[in-house]
Amino acid sequence: MIDIWKDRNWGPMLLKEIDEPFDSEDYIFELKFDGFRAIVFATNKEVYIQSRNKMDLTKLFPELQDIKKIIPKGKKVIFDGELVTFVDNKPSFSDLQTRIHIKDTRKIFRIAEENPVVFVCFDVLYENKDLTKLPLLDRKKYLDKYDDTDCFIKTKTIPEKGIHLFKSVCKMGLEGIVAKNINGLYHISTRTDDFIKIKNLQRDEFYIGGYEEKKNGILSLAIGEYSDDGKVFHFAGKVSIGKKVSIYNKVKKAKKSKNYFSDFDEDIFYIKPTIIVNVSYLERTKSNHLRHPVFNDI
Repeated sequence: MIDIWKDRNWGPMLLKEIDEPFDSEDYIFELKFDGFRAIVFATNKEVYIQSRNKMDLTKLFPELQDIKKIIPKGKKVIFDGELVTFVDNKPSFSDLQTRIHIKDTRKIFRIAEENPVVFVCFDVLYENKDLTKLPLLDRKKYLDKYDDTDCFIKTKTIPEKGIHLFKSVCKMGLEGIVAKNINGLYHISTRTDDFIKIKNLQRDEFYIGGYEEKKNGILSLAIGEYSDDGKVFHFAGKVSIGKKVSIYNKVKKAKKSKNYFSDFDEDIFYIKPTIIVNVSYLERTKSNHLRHPVFNDI
């Protein structure tokens, strides 16, 4: 007999993205945590963790096995949420990213003890039956039955007031907010405007130091910035532009030059860094590279 809990092709509902926060009585609003999206399958005897891309992450996060302690005997539950590492009470994506690449079992258990990952849960898809056809607020009632623990925390919701929450998030330097339609169903592996993310993006200007031409004429720009004394040109990341962008032809007409980057060397077409671009990004990594950079044609 097929066990829908295990054998169905469960995948997380995807989020539409917009630029500006909004207020609406049809939506609730939650913090957007900077981590890895995950589906958690749980009984009182086992916990299985699946990534957004359906990879098995179970062995990487042994501390999350404690989730089984909150599951009543005889229950099979599927949760949707975010794997988050907190540093100084704020999510740290770089610390979490390090966890993903650790292979040594002893090291995994040691780090799980020193800085455990938390599963921040915001939805429940299954509880001995499929809940995805229920409206969001009804699914939240199922979720509310599960107590918060050291490794399992439910998101807090704010009704209607998305703009106020977003302003607070920006002041705290957090990633952003998510707006959720209170009557929305759960659409497996599908992007709809029932879930909407609004990111707290930063914007800066950078110089183009080179580019690589991709399919359909897309240019992948290698961008950078000068040190405070103006003597060293540092690599900041890559951002893509299409043919309709205002600076496209200017970049293509630029003469080939030496590599001005002090810390970047790839087989690309280097140009003298004189063309300035405006780029939005989520944050800078520990190596001062941009996370999720997006070109702004202004």
